[in-house]
Amino acid sequence: MADPSSYRPRPGEIPDSPGVYRFRDEHRRVIYVGKAKSLRQRLANYFQDLANLHPRTRTMVTTAASVEWTVVSTEVEALQLEYSWIKEYDPRFNVKYRDDKSYPYLAVTMNEEFPRVQVMRGQKKKGVRYFGPYGHAWAIRDTVDLLLRVFPVRTCSAGVFKNAARTGRPCLLGYIGKCSAPCVGRIDPDDHWDLADEFCDFMAGRTGTYLRRLERQMAEAAEDMEYERAARLRDDIGALKKAMEKSAVVLADATDADLIAVAEDELEAAVQIFHVRGGRVRGQRGWVTDKVEEITTGALVEHALQQLYGEERGDAVPKEVLVPALPDPVDPVQEWLTERRGSGVSLRIPQRGDKKALMETVQRNAQQALVLHKTKRASDLTTRSRALEEIAEALGLDSAPLRIECYDISHLQGDDVVASMVVFEDGLARKSEYRRFQIKGFAGQDDVRSMHEVITRRFRRYLAEKEKTGEWADGEEPTDGDRHTGGGAAASDGPALADGTALIEAPALKDDDGRPKRFAYPPQLVVVDGGQPQVAAAQRALDELGIDDIAVCGLAKRLEEVWLPGEDDPVVLPRTSEGLYLLQRVRDEAHRFAITYQRAKRAKRFRSSPLDDVPGLGETRKQALIKHFGSVKKLRSATIDQICEVPGIGRKTAETVAVALARATPAAPAVNTATGEIMDDDDGAPETTADAPGEPVSAGTPDERRGQER
Repeated sequence: MADPSSYRPRPGEIPDSPGVYRFRDEHRRVIYVGKAKSLRQRLANYFQDLANLHPRTRTMVTTAASVEWTVVSTEVEALQLEYSWIKEYDPRFNVKYRDDKSYPYLAVTMNEEFPRVQVMRGQKKKGVRYFGPYGHAWAIRDTVDLLLRVFPVRTCSAGVFKNAARTGRPCLLGYIGKCSAPCVGRIDPDDHWDLADEFCDFMAGRTGTYLRRLERQMAEAAEDMEYERAARLRDDIGALKKAMEKSAVVLADATDADLIAVAEDELEAAVQIFHVRGGRVRGQRGWVTDKVEEITTGALVEHALQQLYGEERGDAVPKEVLVPALPDPVDPVQEWLTERRGSGVSLRIPQRGDKKALMETVQRNAQQALVLHKTKRASDLTTRSRALEEIAEALGLDSAPLRIECYDISHLQGDDVVASMVVFEDGLARKSEYRRFQIKGFAGQDDVRSMHEVITRRFRRYLAEKEKTGEWADGEEPTDGDRHTGGGAAASDGPALADGTALIEAPALKDDDGRPKRFAYPPQLVVVDGGQPQVAAAQRALDELGIDDIAVCGLAKRLEEVWLPGEDDPVVLPRTSEGLYLLQRVRDEAHRFAITYQRAKRAKRFRSSPLDDVPGLGETRKQALIKHFGSVKKLRSATIDQICEVPGIGRKTAETVAVALARATPAAPAVNTATGEIMDDDDGAPETTADAPGEPVSAGTPDERRGQER
């Protein structure tokens, strides 16, 4: 535990101006990001008597080992930079709202020639119009099913669409009138796009226009004694009204607004958001967070606004945002929202009338969400804490292993040997820290040598980072085997303001080439999938590197025994032990991650072709060659003059292709075990070369082949 006075800046060193500050721990990991109107006054609050600090703030400053800051011009710029850094560094002591589910949206792909209506989750895409979020995907499908009577927009996938266009026959929806069948030319692209645009207008709340138009058409059809058409229009009107009833009117003035409510206690806070468009509730979502710092309701609202609108632009930010408490100060936040919308945004607390009544409903939802979360969370926290304590006691550790890394080796009969590293922090998977390796030190099957190589490579990188002090300078160049497979893309080279002005930034967790730092944070416990030999190899790798403060154990699959280095007998945890269950989860996750990578490598190798090795031959010309000749086998027997007949292939390229195919040895023919038939490659499938043998078709049943995977 660090003493805050050991890294406290000298008097007068901190500027009295707006800015953003970062606390780092002893491993240079950013653990907290904050902003301030006056950096000097704000940071001074952290370096007072520890007894006067909030318990969570006290934990943060004693975990930290340094503090640094960046000066900006205005509080709005500080708000933007704080949001960027929280997204980039994911600090453990910042308020981070966790969605209580992955909410589905109704999406219309207006960026396609024939827009498609579908259910979408995850990150929003450019050119797609979103409506929601909805509580359940079935609610979207019910709504769409009703609206397709009036707006028969395409809902099929690209594959179904292409197949219908190829055969000239629409799908079932096209036959029953719930799709305008653009796949077979019943409607041209412009008219279908207009139809999708009308669908979007209706979903956005502009419903009166379409209802009045249909009612007028129904009356005209009745006057003309076209009773069947009038009946169809009557049913269309009923479908639209039924779809509208699914979202009742809550604000009579057709307001576009988001209502945000917060329910909190000393430890946690729940946020509920109602999205109101055209006076109707169009979506609802909820977040929960641990209060890892002393924070007011206004500050919780500010963080919620950052997460809700940080990636949004234009109409996605409503004209009115109603909150239970205003951030302090409120002007920078309101200015930031206005900048993101492109026009004025009202951020206020509702005082009376329908909006206050609706806010009370949102508040009740937030309170119920917090109660439900605490019911689940209490059990979850207790179980995880007990599991970590049991592991520490069984392995003789000084403290609970808050960070556990597990390694597994995977291969198929000695081919495509790979390894995985998974990370669990506080008993939960941290997928952004997962890594995968290719075994490159030797060829063949040897799990013990593979484990030694992986542990050596991982902790050699850790030592290289540990030796650096102050700035994070160049590290060891990562090999192709040290692949980063985290959940997010690398952040930009440095923060910038809205006008493009670059900010002077303190050293970040990045290499000079812009890649995020790897392997910079050590575990308290290393778990290997295996028994005594694998554990001994891992411990030997650590000993060779001079690392003596990281515990090692292995979990053998056969009897679920826990092996320790140098011990002749395993540690046997009770079958009902929470500690054993956690170790099993960690081991199984490492195995899943490793075998997924190994299968991906094997599939890529199977798809390889002798044409891949021809220099200067791109994918388009490879496809042209295969299309022209029908298969690699026929291409191999072609003359140079015949190859030159393919569009885009010159004589020099044809000679290169002929030489490459002559050097490649054809793979042995596959055999259909059911019929004994020798399967030729005339279907155009790429052949495998001698140095990348494919898996034989007759290598047993699918279950037997899976059993050969390690």
